[in-house]
Amino acid sequence: MALTFEYKVRDRQGNLVEGQLEADSMSLVVSKLREMGYLPISVKPRSRLSARTEITIPGLTNRVKLAELAVATRQLATMIDSGLSVVRSLAILATQVESKELARVLGEVRLEVERGSSLSAACAQHPKVFSHLFVTMVQAGEAGGSLDAVLQQLATTMEKQAALNRKIRSAMTYPAVVLTVMIVIFTALLVFVVPIFKRIFTQLHATLPGPTQAVLKISAIVTSPWVLVVLAVLALALVVFKRWIGTDRGRRAFDGFKLKPPVFGPLLHKVALARFAGTLSSLVAAGVPILESLDICSDTSGNQVVADALQAAKNGVREGRSLADCLKEHEAVVPSLVTQMVEVGEQTGALDAMLRKAADFYDQEVETTVANLTQLLEPMLTVIMGAGVGTMVICMYLPMFDYIKHVPTS
Repeated sequence: MALTFEYKVRDRQGNLVEGQLEADSMSLVVSKLREMGYLPISVKPRSRLSARTEITIPGLTNRVKLAELAVATRQLATMIDSGLSVVRSLAILATQVESKELARVLGEVRLEVERGSSLSAACAQHPKVFSHLFVTMVQAGEAGGSLDAVLQQLATTMEKQAALNRKIRSAMTYPAVVLTVMIVIFTALLVFVVPIFKRIFTQLHATLPGPTQAVLKISAIVTSPWVLVVLAVLALALVVFKRWIGTDRGRRAFDGFKLKPPVFGPLLHKVALARFAGTLSSLVAAGVPILESLDICSDTSGNQVVADALQAAKNGVREGRSLADCLKEHEAVVPSLVTQMVEVGEQTGALDAMLRKAADFYDQEVETTVANLTQLLEPMLTVIMGAGVGTMVICMYLPMFDYIKHVPTS
């Protein structure tokens, strides 16, 4: 089993470099470091105590956030623009980032670059951290001799995507939290409170009105053993549904459905358009061929319906037609505003600038929609929750009121 060794070395310029390597023995680590042109200063096995105290949660702890990667990319661009080599910049960056996973990946990328690999090829070996968009734009920057400028542009693109993701989460989080609280409150009332009232009504031999009987029946259903069967069926249905939307047909059908609801449908549509326009603008500005750019945009759009429209447009562009004409055939997915700006961009040779304007427009639309949605949902959900709880309480006290009326007074 390979062990992890921590090392300190001097590079060819005499700079101190620290990192970690996995090998079967310390001698192999020393040999490997010397092969890479380093002068080893200290090599020691990683502390078992520190390894035990690090708790790794798959999919959570090891996940590199988009905002963290954007900051690291901008720092890398700044260092390269200042005249530092890519290897030296990666070494410095690996010691500065807060994310341990990102630091580890940057260290591996640096080692690959030192062995003679290009930065884009080294990044391509870590697809969970560096997307196809990232690798392609870096490759274009290397080919055009403008790596620092492309990295700055890439950082801006990722920052905008991270901001867009935050807006969507803020729009979805509040309704989800309020809905969860409502379910918990109603379940607690039906399971713990309503049965107490039922025993009281039985002792009083009170005549129950219709609303009270309905609440008691719902409580009986919720507290019966059959509810476990219902929950199991729902869990099974959820698993089947997730597998179905994992297929091409299911994902396409579900993504099409997501665009139809009155409020959230247009919002998700604007998000997909903002991603498409912003990504295509960055790729075109970096010099990536239009066909490859459309491929990447379809992968990053976040909606299969939009992706299908972009793939169809790519086929039309391959046949020699303009991008604007191809997009006009999909007006239900790509609005006329986008196609007109694309057409102007193609005619004036400023396609990237026009696409950036379209992306900024839809970013602003998303921000406005999220703000309005939050202002609308907050009081509405509060009223619904209060009305529901109040209705249930009134239904429970109706027989009590009737009983009090018939109690003889002395």
